[in-house]
Amino acid sequence: MAYSTIPKGSSHMNLVLYTGNGSSQAVNTGIDLTANGGLVVAKNRNATNKDWYVLDTIRGLSKTLHFNGTGSEQNYTTGVTGFNNNGFQVGSATQTNGSGNLLIGYNWKAGTSVTGSANTDGSISSTVSANTTSGFSIVKYTGTGSTATIGHGLGIIPKIILIKSTSNGSLEWRSYFSATGNTKYMVINQPYTVSGADSSFMNNTSPTNSVFTVGSSSTPNENGGTYIAYCFADVKGFSKMGGYTGSASTNGTFVYCGFKPSFIFTKATATGEGWQIYDSKRLGVNATEKVLYPNTAGTEATLTGGVDFLSNGFKWRTADGGVNSSQLYVYMAFAENPFVATSGTNAVPVTAR
Repeated sequence: MAYSTIPKGSSHMNLVLYTGNGSSQAVNTGIDLTANGGLVVAKNRNATNKDWYVLDTIRGLSKTLHFNGTGSEQNYTTGVTGFNNNGFQVGSATQTNGSGNLLIGYNWKAGTSVTGSANTDGSISSTVSANTTSGFSIVKYTGTGSTATIGHGLGIIPKIILIKSTSNGSLEWRSYFSATGNTKYMVINQPYTVSGADSSFMNNTSPTNSVFTVGSSSTPNENGGTYIAYCFADVKGFSKMGGYTGSASTNGTFVYCGFKPSFIFTKATATGEGWQIYDSKRLGVNATEKVLYPNTAGTEATLTGGVDFLSNGFKWRTADGGVNSSQLYVYMAFAENPFVATSGTNAVPVTAR
């Protein structure tokens, strides 16, 4: 049983389903983005060929990146049009608010500095909005082209770091996962296998509780290039990140989290299966689950067999290669609510469905 100091998980990471109206509407996630920094991700679930919208308060309103592409930061004024005290606002863009379309919004709360604060922990000064309670930070920096360290503001070691150039549209989302080590990287915008040794990415150096390292590669550190990094750390009872080995059986692998998940992000490391997202809002009845693929602009799909969201983790009910063949998978999971909070409201066990 994983006790948590976070009494209400949805106050730090939340997701909401909504139906587009083709005009303008508020997406109420319960997270105040006027008083706190934060990350917003929005996706049209049933209209074809619609990009993922990725924004954060440090880069500013309408400054969009796409998980499914390498493009530089774009100014889409009709996509996500506002950060408000209960989530975010969407405009008329089909990607975020197509009339009659089914959509989903994901929202992570960062620190109390909406636009970030100066961080000089590394050899490159960064701008950081860090939520040390939930283990999430947004980091903005400018590359030097030479091996360097960058402050992340968490005070604990991040397990996952997603890095994207905002100035160079040819550079991938190249990312660190602790489960595959500091000599390898994974690419969010492609269904690639885990890359082999590449000292130019993180200089074969694991993050510390204050900084992460970037090598000389242009993907995380082009001289004069601007970058955004999203850093995630384990917080007992609230978030869990790591790896698991699939069983290739419909009586699949169980992954212990210490809480009932609301969100699972996973990827096979040895085969070119796509990145996959499952969440508690789009669940089918046990045996079929709804899945989204961050590396594509495609619509929501279903996974026969699916996954059981349990009170203390998740268990695969399929031998599908995307989630449960005989290989290593990386994953990130967040709690619907902490299993048992030590104090405050919502201090009750969360059971499986």
